[in-house]
Amino acid sequence: MNQSSKQGWRTLLFLLLAAAAVLGACAGPADDHVKQKNVALIVRMKHGDYWRTVKLGAEMAAREFGVNVNFYAPDYEEDVKGQLALVRQAFADGTDAVVIAPDGQQVLDEAAARAKEQRIPVLTIDSELTGPGVASCIGTDHYDSGQKAGEKLIELVGPYGRIAVLGAGGGNGGQREKGLLDAIARYPGVTIAAREYAVSDQNQASELAAGIIAAQPIDGIAALNAVSALGAAHEIEKRGLAGKVKVVAIDSPPDVLAYIQEGVIQATIMQKPFSMGYLGVKHAVEAINGLPVPARVDTGTKIIDMDNMFWSENQKLLFPFVK
Repeated sequence: MNQSSKQGWRTLLFLLLAAAAVLGACAGPADDHVKQKNVALIVRMKHGDYWRTVKLGAEMAAREFGVNVNFYAPDYEEDVKGQLALVRQAFADGTDAVVIAPDGQQVLDEAAARAKEQRIPVLTIDSELTGPGVASCIGTDHYDSGQKAGEKLIELVGPYGRIAVLGAGGGNGGQREKGLLDAIARYPGVTIAAREYAVSDQNQASELAAGIIAAQPIDGIAALNAVSALGAAHEIEKRGLAGKVKVVAIDSPPDVLAYIQEGVIQATIMQKPFSMGYLGVKHAVEAINGLPVPARVDTGTKIIDMDNMFWSENQKLLFPFVK
């Protein structure tokens, strides 16, 4: 090949490479544009297995549907001011949809108002709260959870038992309590000996359980959240009452499951936080793309006790992050 031919070949090769680079540059932003759709996932607390599992489900959906999930959460539950600040931060960062587990109506209203200004969808998870501008509510039917807890506790203590209610009185907890009381009302021989409220302080829950047990003989405790369940279980174990005072919990963190294995807690109503995170992002992507989304999605619950907690299907629900 002579020098002229070599030069012509080099020129042709350079032009081909340049053309490929131009085409790649043109294709790159289009692909990036699809991947850069952002979904803000705002929950009530950054710690704990429950919210970790919600996040895991959201991240799986994000990979499947080609979007990015930005995770926002305060350090502790009931930090309304902290969550409000994170709502504002999410919008400042830029987002195409918001999936939120609001810690109160004020937080949801703030998110919905900002979303309306920017014409982006808002979806709630793990909450009975709703309002104008909320495209979909995804989570547990908390009234049904309370009913299941009540029925299970009566199954354990009998139709003439004395029971105590320990849990949260507002929001999701209020719905659980209503369901529980409606279930118990069908058994006139069952007496409600005490009702106390503990939301996020396990020591307080333990003290309340101690007071209940010391004041009068009881046959069972309905613990309407994990903190209440752990506080009650600690006190029952300390007093040597395991199996004598029956406990039915709601939620299934590892410590509650350990107490079930030890016979201190008899059963728990398991929610499905992985499904909440996954479906929250899935339906957010559909809403971004202008597709219709369901107004309400019940992710369901399951009663877990010593008889079924090691079933393969239940292990997958209890530990979705274990490969």
